[in-house]
Amino acid sequence: MNSTVSQGASSPVNGSPTVDFAEEFGSQSGLTARLQSTLHKYPYLSPLAVLVVAMIVFTLLNERFILATNLSLLTQQMVIVGTLAIAQTLIILTAGIDLSIGAIMVFGQMFMANLAAKPEASNLAFEAFPALLGWSPWAAVVAGILLSTLAGAANGFLIVRFKLPPFIVTLGTLSVFTALSLIVFRARTIQGPEMPEGMLAMGATTNIGSFGIMAGVAVMLALYALFAYILRSTAWGTHIYAVGDDPEAAELSGINSDRVLMGVYTVSGLIMGIAAFVTIGRVGSASPNVTPDINLETITAVVIGGTSLFGGRGILVGTLLGAAIVTVMRNGLALAGLDQAYRVLAIGLLVIAAVSLDQWIREVKV
Repeated sequence: MNSTVSQGASSPVNGSPTVDFAEEFGSQSGLTARLQSTLHKYPYLSPLAVLVVAMIVFTLLNERFILATNLSLLTQQMVIVGTLAIAQTLIILTAGIDLSIGAIMVFGQMFMANLAAKPEASNLAFEAFPALLGWSPWAAVVAGILLSTLAGAANGFLIVRFKLPPFIVTLGTLSVFTALSLIVFRARTIQGPEMPEGMLAMGATTNIGSFGIMAGVAVMLALYALFAYILRSTAWGTHIYAVGDDPEAAELSGINSDRVLMGVYTVSGLIMGIAAFVTIGRVGSASPNVTPDINLETITAVVIGGTSLFGGRGILVGTLLGAAIVTVMRNGLALAGLDQAYRVLAIGLLVIAAVSLDQWIREVKV
């Protein structure tokens, strides 16, 4: 009886079927191409997989990780980086970067806290201007958000008007706003009791069983929902992606790239101001030394979340997952008893892996 072999396979020696290596490697190549295409189309899948694996591993290492009280703490720990990462995502989508994001947020929170603080506690170097002291909490918050918005707009103006690289501009304004926070507010922390209760509103927590939802977390999630809709369903969102992907092609299609960039940096400043208010509630005070690594943490969250540093690709869901990954890694490794150095090492390796993955995904043929 003749044995049947697969097409393209023959064995003149012993009659046994042979492997068609061309077909096998072609199949593997096709699988790789499909994976590459899928990750290009759904950039949030890779950070989602990392987050799920990390949570499973840390739960196995320490069962306290999955407790509702710890999960509640995780959401509170990620609220600052998560909120600021929205602004960083908008900027990176345009192929820019903002190194001043934390400094502007700190300057905004110090400004609003000093306006609202008791006159004897305020650090404002403007004692000759009594009108700047003893503001109501909500007026102070609005003023701080407006100041942060103007700071973001200043970054945008320098980039658009003088065609300066975003990296250089924001590196400069990082130093400027850091120095202003120390000079104008005399590097002194405003403690919670020195401010009206309304300044701490974002720290209020609503408990659902053992799980607590902080008001600042609810605001953060609302901002994600809002800007996810804007990026997906509005002309401005489409223009942001177009400018980041290819600014020359965007100009040829009738998009005013300068106007889009100016809008992105201005809106990012607005988000920084909101983050400043959230930070006061989360920390319970206003300090010029709060979250010293926040600039790098926001970039880390955005990159791990699948947004391309080259612009034009990424979604906010991925950024939220990236912020969660950064927080989960720090919290989980701490519960596992590992030194802080290992936590920093793990985040660094994740960033390198995320950028490498992005480079590979960008090669996909669409």
